[in-house]
Amino acid sequence: MFLLKLEKVIVNHYCLCFLLLSLTLFSCLSNGKEPTRMAIKDTLPSPTPDLSLPGSFSTQETLRFDSVEMQNFFHVYPQWKPYQKEVIRFYQKRQFAYAWYDRQGLIEQAWHLYNTLQNIGEEGVSDSLLYATEFRQRMESMAVATKTMPDTTLEWMLTAQYFSYAKRSWFGLGTKGMQAIQWDLSRKKLAYEDFLDTILNTSSTDYFQQPPIYPQYQLLKAQLKKYRAIASKGGWGIIPAFKGSLRRGDSNVVLKSIRKRLYSTDDFEGDTTLSFMDDVLEAAIKKFQYRHGLTEDGVIGRKVAEAMNVSVRQRIEQIIVNMERCRWVPVHLKDEYFIVNIPAFRFYAFKDDSVLWSMKVVVGKSIHQTAIFNGTMKYVVFAPYWNVPPGILRNEVLPALGRNPAYLNKNHMERHGNTVRQLPGPWNALGKVKFLFPNSHNIYLHDTPAKDLFKQDQRSFSHGCIRVEQPRRLAQYVLRYQPGWNEQRIDSAMNGTKEMYVTLQKTFPVFIAYFTAWADRAGGMHFRNDIYGKDARLLEMLLVKK
Repeated sequence: MFLLKLEKVIVNHYCLCFLLLSLTLFSCLSNGKEPTRMAIKDTLPSPTPDLSLPGSFSTQETLRFDSVEMQNFFHVYPQWKPYQKEVIRFYQKRQFAYAWYDRQGLIEQAWHLYNTLQNIGEEGVSDSLLYATEFRQRMESMAVATKTMPDTTLEWMLTAQYFSYAKRSWFGLGTKGMQAIQWDLSRKKLAYEDFLDTILNTSSTDYFQQPPIYPQYQLLKAQLKKYRAIASKGGWGIIPAFKGSLRRGDSNVVLKSIRKRLYSTDDFEGDTTLSFMDDVLEAAIKKFQYRHGLTEDGVIGRKVAEAMNVSVRQRIEQIIVNMERCRWVPVHLKDEYFIVNIPAFRFYAFKDDSVLWSMKVVVGKSIHQTAIFNGTMKYVVFAPYWNVPPGILRNEVLPALGRNPAYLNKNHMERHGNTVRQLPGPWNALGKVKFLFPNSHNIYLHDTPAKDLFKQDQRSFSHGCIRVEQPRRLAQYVLRYQPGWNEQRIDSAMNGTKEMYVTLQKTFPVFIAYFTAWADRAGGMHFRNDIYGKDARLLEMLLVKK
């Protein structure tokens, strides 16, 4: 899912698409000590493409082991029992032939896997490995071994580590974890069993060069490495407090700190010792504002300073948490579909992997959170009535009616028994049109008469439904396949006084997602505020999982 330059150019997926585990740039396999690097094998000439992950297993069929002995392996190493079924099935398919050995010893893919496991922290997961000390020792002994006879225990260890890596890096927290943070988006269809079937029936070279995970994940992985490198150099300093705001032409000693801060994240290239606000610094500020969802006016005010003072540690946490979210979403989305990213306050119209256009949205307040889910847009309703939800009726309308008997008439409402609805018209809370994708959350997209709210950077003002900035454009877009629906008819229906339902002949998948960090293909890293506090909860769960 889950995106290229979100607002301006072709967007790479969100990560419709993630946990900092307080990891260091390169951490230990066990006992707090850095693992030994296998430089001998790192530099071996490769007869096959140099893959970052093991791509294919040994093709030999004569070296085999006793399947009965393998059962005892899981008694000696009980922490690998969760993978017992997959490991046994894997070897049954191979008729118990060694997968990581040929007659010359360990194949090169075994060393690729070993080196990958040493750097598993780059995947945004805990860098601890099961039975790390023994596993490392057995691999090291093979690096200097003069005999080529297989170490059967190491063979099984490699396979168990292999499945463990795939599950941790590509599948993430299970369904219970998703439910705990109210993530109701359909999980990608690639189940762990499907993954196993794939590697059993193919050489898997292409499969592992393009892992079964949302493309945004790889972009975030590269950014994680970049931000950890910044952290290893001490991060960035705090911007000192200053009065008012700074703009082009101003001089202030704090601008030295700001230049250095922007330089650290590649927003600025130039002299970091100047205390003057010139055109170059103004452009850098606009770039920073764009990446953080702030008004791109080139003015350094409170919001810019606050965003700059978020620590590199916190940004790393955001990246890792959103890498986890990328593990949940469909690997590829095809044809036309819509994504609303709640923390970005933005709607995107996609065609395959590219954003065709986007617009601002207003989402639910923290007390009335917009749900994370997906549906299918099937209806457009012009000149809609607004049926006042029971909660709003009970907590807002009825108390107002008690204070002012003319409240309903003043607000163009009518009462029918225990229900109240607002008449169609420019005053209507849903505006001139709404877009329905039936769901249990009773959430939909709609117009609004409160246009000024779209001028705000942080747009969480609704009771849960999603208000769109350009309802007319959206109506034209979804009805362009519908015979007889031209601009004139759409305008007439929107400005009518009689509610009109239109069933779409072409429906559109809608994904309501929650990503607070994403990377674009141009190398820019985007961050948004965690408006519903979901990052902290997910990070906590990932730390517990460690």
